[in-house]
Amino acid sequence: MTPGPSLSVDSLLDAAVDAAHADHGDVFESASFTEADLGPDDWRDGLERLTGALKEEARLNELGHDIAAGEIVALLSTRLAVHRWRAEHPKLAGQPVTAPIVIVGQARTGTTILVDLLAQDPTMRVPRTWEVDRPVPPPTTATYDTDPRIDEIDARLAGTDLLIPGFRAMHPMGARLAQECVRITAPTFRSVIFPTVYRVPSYGRWVLYEADMAPAYRWHRRYLEHLQSRHPGPDAPPARWLLKSPAHIWCLEALIAEYPDALLVQTHRDPLRIIASVSSLQATLRAMASDEPTIPEIADEWADYIQDGLDRSVDAREQGVVPPDRVVDVQFDALMADPFATIHRIYDALGLELATETEAKMRAFLASHGRDEHGRHEYAFADTGLDVDERCARARRYQEYFDVTSEPIR
Repeated sequence: MTPGPSLSVDSLLDAAVDAAHADHGDVFESASFTEADLGPDDWRDGLERLTGALKEEARLNELGHDIAAGEIVALLSTRLAVHRWRAEHPKLAGQPVTAPIVIVGQARTGTTILVDLLAQDPTMRVPRTWEVDRPVPPPTTATYDTDPRIDEIDARLAGTDLLIPGFRAMHPMGARLAQECVRITAPTFRSVIFPTVYRVPSYGRWVLYEADMAPAYRWHRRYLEHLQSRHPGPDAPPARWLLKSPAHIWCLEALIAEYPDALLVQTHRDPLRIIASVSSLQATLRAMASDEPTIPEIADEWADYIQDGLDRSVDAREQGVVPPDRVVDVQFDALMADPFATIHRIYDALGLELATETEAKMRAFLASHGRDEHGRHEYAFADTGLDVDERCARARRYQEYFDVTSEPIR
């Protein structure tokens, strides 16, 4: 691997301008990019905090340094290209993003299989991994299923097991599968994706407790406007966006402020199982960039993050931020036991029609993408080193409010 740029903001910006020119120069009227093409300066604070944390806290190995720098350059390059495209196509601004369905459950609560099943509905428009990672030029309906970027992204993902052994057993990946909103907001550098992949606790505390998330959601809307501009959906009229990310649970007020007509689906699970699974997942992820990740250290950082997010979801209901007629609650155990009973309940609650042929597509997808398709994710709460009684007490308010049952401790 060619050494990447240093983790200084100026070095990363210079590399991003060069990358945007190399990757997108033939797409635009002018192939010259400058920092001004990044748009509003609301990205800088997060980038400065992130790079500082990566240098001082992340304990990056040599490969990790190059991966982190390369990813930041790619995100800045994407932001340059998306913003330039919007400047050259001003009619993009203000396109309707009507009543998106947003899955807002915490990680490891069934959100991925739920979004992948719902995505089989042709009235839904999901942001797929290939178009989120390579959004310029925007996809077109005529080539949406044959775009060469699909094979490019699949080829890149095929190497995941070499870089992160066992990760695909924890989280399915594919160019045509739905991508999470944390990847869409990543170019704002106000995204939970970074403290998930890297040990950056100062950045994690900032993004979860201090940062104004409104700029992230403004960019999120612009990204959807961009992606739907030449492919509004497989059917006419334009399809409804179907979105998902655990990160929304911390930002429900900002989400609803940007999308006041959004319909939410919140998935629920025993918080101790969430903490154990997330800690195991992140230890696997971070091992690529750092030689020193441990499950207890990650659990010590993330247990409060996770439970604070769940408590915020209770606050949002009690304070009326989330209107009760615009949200459906889904229990993890019920979803796993009978996915289609849960899906029918979601459609009924949201006033949607589940066509017979759509359900057949969902069933075919589930049959071909089994839960253990790439192996089984094994984890245990005991590995976290956390106190069971303390965490159970901390979870009581959330579990009682949403009637979430406790799973066996193991």
